[in-house]
Amino acid sequence: MNTFLFGWNPIKFPWPELANEMLQVQQNIPSTESWTCISHTKVKVGDRAFFVHVGKDPRGLFASGYISSTPFKGKNAKGRDCYRVTVTFDVLLDPSSSPILTLELLNMSALSKQNWTPQASGITIQPELVEELELLWKDFLEQ
Repeated sequence: MNTFLFGWNPIKFPWPELANEMLQVQQNIPSTESWTCISHTKVKVGDRAFFVHVGKDPRGLFASGYISSTPFKGKNAKGRDCYRVTVTFDVLLDPSSSPILTLELLNMSALSKQNWTPQASGITIQPELVEELELLWKDFLEQ
């Protein structure tokens, strides 16, 4: 299984249904979104996905889930052709109203080797960092 990092900048890409989807996930009701994926040749159904809030603070991880579709052709927010995947969330936080796993915390360990603010969405997270990332995410969520 591979692990991928998807970016979200709310200034460029509004997400009006975020609060509703966050409630769904909290109630164990599946919530899915389609996301652009630069690594479309590597991604498979069942792969792990993490989401980073970029742009203005707070910046850091705010969601996780699993890839639930094979890559498909679609359009990005600018109307350009791209590959997309559908992700089913297992955790979804609203960075404007909930604490998130900040970039400062991500960069305090070996995880600093990963680029947490990529220009493209759907990049591969370095395999040797995934176990530490999962442990840090779990610890953060249990606080």
